[in-house]
Amino acid sequence: MGGVDKPALPVGGRPMRDRVLDAVADADVRILVGPAGPVPPGVRLTRESPPGGGPVAATAAGLSLLPAGTPTVALLAADLPLLTRAAVRMLRDQLADPAVDGACLVDPDGRRQPLCGVWRVAPLRAALGRLAAARGGTLDGAAVRALLAGLAVRDLPWSGTGPPPWFDCDTDEDVRRAEEWTR
Repeated sequence: MGGVDKPALPVGGRPMRDRVLDAVADADVRILVGPAGPVPPGVRLTRESPPGGGPVAATAAGLSLLPAGTPTVALLAADLPLLTRAAVRMLRDQLADPAVDGACLVDPDGRRQPLCGVWRVAPLRAALGRLAAARGGTLDGAAVRALLAGLAVRDLPWSGTGPPPWFDCDTDEDVRRAEEWTR
């Protein structure tokens, strides 16, 4: 989208990142990984290393701010303007199964949306460690698919009402479509 701060773009009159943060408003800790800028009260801000290092590096940066003993974490892209608390709750409920390390929404074609998921922290940290070791200590540019390899992931189609909460905005057309859904 031409280098624009995509999560700051409004959908339904509010920045996409704020809409995502609202979907996890009941979280004990909310962490936003990205460039410095205004954040809602109570949200911790950090940056991946190196800046622009991608979602796996951002995951590591965000996890580093979690308090010790935090059992679960929602790993969410900041451009999911249709994400709801109900969708996050549905994902979180999947962790009642001890055999599951995480749960992600999938689109109608069955494609996993890995940045729309809820995870057990311990297996996710272990996966980050394994991936960093395999890459010579760096997570810069690592693929999310590689991070999740070996984790027990439950893929969930959206069964709720309303627009798909996994819908991310990668183009101007996506933003227009999300805007239509919020009317």
